Amino acid sequence: MSAQQPAKPPEPAPAPQANKPAEYVGSETCKVCHEEIFNNLQKTPHFAIETGARRGWKERACESCHGPGSKHADSASADDIKNPAKLAPQAQDHTCLTCHLNQDTPVGRVATGHAKDQVGCTTCHSVHGAGGAKLVMHNKSEINASCSGCHVSQWAAFNRPYTHRLQQGAMSCVDCHNPHGSFKFDTVREAFGNEPGCLQCHSDKRGPFVYEHAVVRMEGCTACHEPHGSANPRMLTRHEVRLVCLECHANLPIPASIGKNPNIGGVPPALHDLRSPQFQNCTVCHVKVHGSYVDRNFFR
Repeated sequence: MSAQQPAKPPEPAPAPQANKPAEYVGSETCKVCHEEIFNNLQKTPHFAIETGARRGWKERACESCHGPGSKHADSASADDIKNPAKLAPQAQDHTCLTCHLNQDTPVGRVATGHAKDQVGCTTCHSVHGAGGAKLVMHNKSEINASCSGCHVSQWAAFNRPYTHRLQQGAMSCVDCHNPHGSFKFDTVREAFGNEPGCLQCHSDKRGPFVYEHAVVRMEGCTACHEPHGSANPRMLTRHEVRLVCLECHANLPIPASIGKNPNIGGVPPALHDLRSPQFQNCTVCHVKVHGSYVDRNFFR
């Protein structure tokens, strides 16, 4: 009688697939469930990714932001796909800057108040649908409405009697501010390379002048002007011209260029006796307050 053959050991069970990394499945798979979103995406600049404008992402526009979608396609669970709108602002920015790195900003988002205050890209930009292009197309009314949602006090200033014409749709906030970053305070845009952005429109105030008004060079236009709105027709920080000037020119020593006449000065009983109406508007005499080519006292 032959010896009994030993039984074969059982074959090992197949390894579980739970830890298998997600794979790219293409936008057509996403479209099966998210057809409306996909159709709206076609109306935005982001759809250029789908047609191959961004190398390596042709027919994968959805997954360029949301990551590989195979697991999400199988489970239909929101936990199996990346949703940039639900990420922390820094993670949102990292996703967007994969494509938008070094665009429309000279210093990057780290230098701007939006990044510092933890405001992510999707707070202002809607990636899907027609609204995704609103800031690219420079629709001034929509831009202003978006900014005013957070910057309430600045928007309220535009209800003052004298303002820039934002509420009429003639300007937008991004005409003066770069929301993505700037070297200037309050992310103010620059004009002519490195000069204050105000000079982009008010170029008649641009120097260089032989005799400069020091405050213009050191502090800029906002030292005297309130750009968002004012009770003064010239949008000054005070309702009277003399009150603006006296913030710097009060109790000053006699300039050497004038001489040693004790009657010259800034306060009574000096020549500029502010109790007299003829001295209560400084710019009646000092007409070139932004700078002069010929007179150190800005008379002409």
